[in-house]
Amino acid sequence: EVQLVESGGGLVQAGGSLRLSCAASGFTFDNYAVAWFRQAPGKEREGVSCIHCSDGYTYYVDFVKGRFTISSDNAKNTVYLQMNSLKPEDTAVYYCAATTPPHCSGAYYYSTWGQGTQVTVSS
Repeated sequence: EVQLVESGGGLVQAGGSLRLSCAASGFTFDNYAVAWFRQAPGKEREGVSCIHCSDGYTYYVDFVKGRFTISSDNAKNTVYLQMNSLKPEDTAVYYCAATTPPHCSGAYYYSTWGQGTQVTVSS
């Protein structure tokens, strides 16, 4: 069964850090793009970051540049999102998604999604 499982969410104070993990089963990330999206209550899902696991290309949306870092460990079939300097407006459910061939783009390109992990940043 093809599956993505996120973990690492939680409650953190503003200025703190969290590292999210996205682990794949049933397939390998070798020729995939893996992206992180988030959705806050009452808001649309938005892209946060993306990585091409084959060549390491990364993309970040402007509002996380310099604070978030995406990385992949292909041996562990896991993609990470290191989130530093968290702000209350980062509060959302974070989802990882994968697509092949690798293409960092909108949510409609991604066919495989995880169940999400809640990130709450208190002020």
